[in-house]
Amino acid sequence: MFDFFRKAASASAPEAKASAVGPLTAGVPAARAAITGAARPGLAPVRSGGGVHAGFQRNPVGFRAVRLIAESAAALPLVLQDCDRRYEAHPLMTLIRRPNPAQGKAELLEALYSQLLLAGNAYVEAVRPGDAPLPQELHVLRSDRMSVVPGADGWPVGYDYTVGSRRHRFHMGDGPPPVLHIRSFHPTDDHYGLSPLEAAAQAVELHNSAAHWSRALLDNAARPSGAIVYRGPEGQGSMTNEQFERLQSEMECHHQGARNAGRPMLLEGGLDWKPMGFSPSDMEFHRTKEAAARDIAIAFGVPPMLLGIPGDATYANYQEANRAFYRLTVLPLATRVTAALAHWLSGHSGAAVELRPDLDQVPALAPEREATWRRVAEASFLTEAEKRALLGLPPVVDGG
Repeated sequence: MFDFFRKAASASAPEAKASAVGPLTAGVPAARAAITGAARPGLAPVRSGGGVHAGFQRNPVGFRAVRLIAESAAALPLVLQDCDRRYEAHPLMTLIRRPNPAQGKAELLEALYSQLLLAGNAYVEAVRPGDAPLPQELHVLRSDRMSVVPGADGWPVGYDYTVGSRRHRFHMGDGPPPVLHIRSFHPTDDHYGLSPLEAAAQAVELHNSAAHWSRALLDNAARPSGAIVYRGPEGQGSMTNEQFERLQSEMECHHQGARNAGRPMLLEGGLDWKPMGFSPSDMEFHRTKEAAARDIAIAFGVPPMLLGIPGDATYANYQEANRAFYRLTVLPLATRVTAALAHWLSGHSGAAVELRPDLDQVPALAPEREATWRRVAEASFLTEAEKRALLGLPPVVDGG
């Protein structure tokens, strides 16, 4: 009977299209899978998960900066074209619009951009079963679980994806690469990219410490409560160990924490209460926190004004800051990633195509694009082909 159920289960779950790393995570609890990564000695904490926890999961500035960039870049309209025409319908465009059953274009690209921003590395797996002419699915793999396997010449010969004690190796060199590795520039690492979190590590640590300090300050009514001074019957200033432990225990049980705020203190003979307060310079500690937040935003390339950090007067208004954000951060990132995707997918399809953001459909860049179109249209000394080339269009109209 058990053989019957095993056969039925195997028959109902064909493995025609599936991520190669899917079996590795099967049966791994979500909580354990979130903290288990590939052990790679000597790497920065960001790639092993520690820096991501401190700079993204526990830091509101880092969290918002990454989400703002990733969501903005993933929402950009994309165009697919080659040297002759722009495609409205194409198998690769269909694949990107629905890369796998669980994700759409926006979800996949948002995960891809987030991995690149947090770890400095992003990995995409192409599922290409049998003799299929094109990949059937695309999956973004976790960067903390992936490690490069360098060959004798220094170039990667494979990638290891490790979950706990289980590992899957993607072999490179046999046909189109099964994995696309996109990495940020790193001046001292040949195989891994540098994350903005690594550059902003000190600012993240300072910002988190300031948040903890502010929390402790609030728990103590925004000031040190004071000091208890002991004066014995004969003027001595020391207590016995038993008296000290008893007084300390009473303070911890009855006069600390939010539930005991405002409770009056009963002092025995010889004890005197001396209130204390912070100096004005100590109370301005929040300025240090704002400076750290500004450094984190700068490392990610987000204008502080867009994150609600006060005191920023670099841009004349919010629209200028938003335009600079798209022009200096979102578009360079999206252009580089989509170009890498197009080159990688072209190797699978055998036809060279170009995938890039459609600047004419970005609201933040509408004034710039309008001026560009007007200037090109009024250039009477240019031919139609030259005008189309300046605007990033193919030489002929689609279908013409």
